[in-house]
Amino acid sequence: MKNLSLKFIVAITIGFVFSCASDIHENFLKCLHFHNSTSISNVVYTKSSSAYDSLLHFSIQNLRFSSNNIPKPLVIVTPLQPCHVQATVICSQRHGLQIRIRSGGHDFEGISYVSQVPFVIIDFINYRNIQVDLQDRTAWVQVGATVGELYYSIATKTSTLAFPAGVCPTVGVAGQFSGGGYGYLLRKYGLAADNIMDAHIIDVKGRFLDREAMGEDLFWAIRGGGGASFGVILAWKIKLVPVPSTVTLNKGELTVQALFQGLFLGGVDKVIPLMRESFLELGLVKEDCTEMSWIEFTLHSWGFGGQPLEVLLNRSQVTRDSFKAKSDYVKHPIPESGLEGLWRLFYEDGGKGVLMVIFPFGGRMGEIPESEIPFPHRAGVLYQIQYAVHWEEKGDEVAQRHIHWIRKLYSYMEPFVSKSPREAYLNYRDLDIGVNNIHGYTSYEQASIWGFKYFKNNFNRLAHVKSKVDPLNFFRYEQSIPSLM
Repeated sequence: MKNLSLKFIVAITIGFVFSCASDIHENFLKCLHFHNSTSISNVVYTKSSSAYDSLLHFSIQNLRFSSNNIPKPLVIVTPLQPCHVQATVICSQRHGLQIRIRSGGHDFEGISYVSQVPFVIIDFINYRNIQVDLQDRTAWVQVGATVGELYYSIATKTSTLAFPAGVCPTVGVAGQFSGGGYGYLLRKYGLAADNIMDAHIIDVKGRFLDREAMGEDLFWAIRGGGGASFGVILAWKIKLVPVPSTVTLNKGELTVQALFQGLFLGGVDKVIPLMRESFLELGLVKEDCTEMSWIEFTLHSWGFGGQPLEVLLNRSQVTRDSFKAKSDYVKHPIPESGLEGLWRLFYEDGGKGVLMVIFPFGGRMGEIPESEIPFPHRAGVLYQIQYAVHWEEKGDEVAQRHIHWIRKLYSYMEPFVSKSPREAYLNYRDLDIGVNNIHGYTSYEQASIWGFKYFKNNFNRLAHVKSKVDPLNFFRYEQSIPSLM
């Protein structure tokens, strides 16, 4: 009798949960139509929509978060205009739903499309207009655009202007720019976030704000502090930077050890004397170099050398697999003994499919103050490291073996990298370094565990901006900036 009663109670509880979820879902949809009755039906996808699954999975870049047991959104909204975003923000608050914001879907921990509580995805896949103004050397870029689409739009109009964003062409500009964004122009022009002039954002009250309306504190915060903590960014106004019509690629050899690749903004006749003066031991000769345009270099660096520019418009060109990544910043040369130990790790079980990218800093990066924007990794940084391990096999056991290995690698590197805090790059999201509470309040002290690694002392200012613009912490996720309220 007790077992029968228990089963009855469980059945009632499950039924109640499903009923509540259904009510929230229906009420949320009614709210959307009330606020935007004329056009929003065409951009709302529920689980019963025929296109729901294909839309959800199209921009999932990390297959760790594509299995059936991963929580799915109640609704996906693909806005075509700001009012669609405004309605989604207002109605999500009213009906107790969280929002996940997806541009290219490259969040390393899947945060742009996964949540442990009932949620809605705003997917900007159809909100990606780009307007380039050659006279002013600026461009307005809607956040659904990819880096590749931005590069294509610039390169089809000029060969002597560029933008210092990342290398991977399928990454969305929303997350990359709001977290920093770096590429081969970093030492000359800094980050993508260093070259943002204006932005459009929908705040927690559903207001459409530009730089003047949002104020300088919020504009500061969204350029390197992660925009999704503060609102829903719609578009960036960026400053284009000059590049020579000819740049030089320094080619390296791909071996089991490493691939060395460099970019010089100028011709081969200029780079050879400079390299002989500063790096004579490398023995660089003219035959090691190839002259090309900046956009040709961009294609070459991602493995598309010789292909037409239109390849940059292909949002699904990158092979997808499961992966786990981490990051570090190095301020002192790693001793030879440290590198030898690192090499031995790569042969261990779990090390297959590993990628370790060392990206040099310095130049312009060392001239920009740490507090200029939230991204603090500036003067004194020799280079940034990305560790990533990829695998195609399915199953939790396989995943845990690879994740355990990269955590072991990360632990091994501790003596050789930045300390107090051990710094990390926001765009290489890593939940291992700390998370907020899924339910309830997260204190500033708890969030500081991960916050100071990403932002150092800028974390305090970010928390104050958050408290001002979103005091009740509606825009929240595992590593969102906490409100002090």
